Amino acid sequence: MTSDHYFTATPASADERRTIEVELNGKVRKVQTAAGIFSPAGLDKGTAVLLQYVPAPRGRVLDIGCGWGPITLTAAEQSPESTVYGVDVNERSIELTRLNAQQLSLSNVVVGTPESVDPTLEFDTIWSNPPIRIGKEALHELLMLWLPRLAAGGDAWLVVQKNLGSDSLQKWLIEQLPATWSVTREATAKAFRVLKVSRPA
Repeated sequence: MTSDHYFTATPASADERRTIEVELNGKVRKVQTAAGIFSPAGLDKGTAVLLQYVPAPRGRVLDIGCGWGPITLTAAEQSPESTVYGVDVNERSIELTRLNAQQLSLSNVVVGTPESVDPTLEFDTIWSNPPIRIGKEALHELLMLWLPRLAAGGDAWLVVQKNLGSDSLQKWLIEQLPATWSVTREATAKAFRVLKVSRPA
């Protein structure tokens, strides 16, 4: 056994790839996963809920915590004219998302660490199943790194499990973000909340 977490930068577990079948954007896809990343066995429930309720992305798109890529890949396919940025601290996740995008012939995907993204870029759409288990303080830092980079008129969609603090997170976001922004609960399904953060145009 190793002490790997999906937020470990360099997983110690063996990088043994396996191909799985998952449904993304209404189609069954073959993708590669491996140990040492988030949800290597398939599409996790939270991400499935998020993808069920979000509208098609627009403009420049960001996926915070891309894992093996389900959100990044879906956004890239739904919005082929957009550039979709998938970011993760886990090197194996970055490599797998890049590989899966190539296998699905998605040329509009850019994957890397948070530090690799041009700090001046703003995003019209953010989709994320944020890494709650990194701890509240680290999660708050992560969200305050990216949410202020919403472009005017942009929207962020976050899925958070109810028993992992979705309601308290919503209240915290309302307190932290400018008063002109809105933070709303858009859906509840399978013990998950879908939150929408909107920056005024």
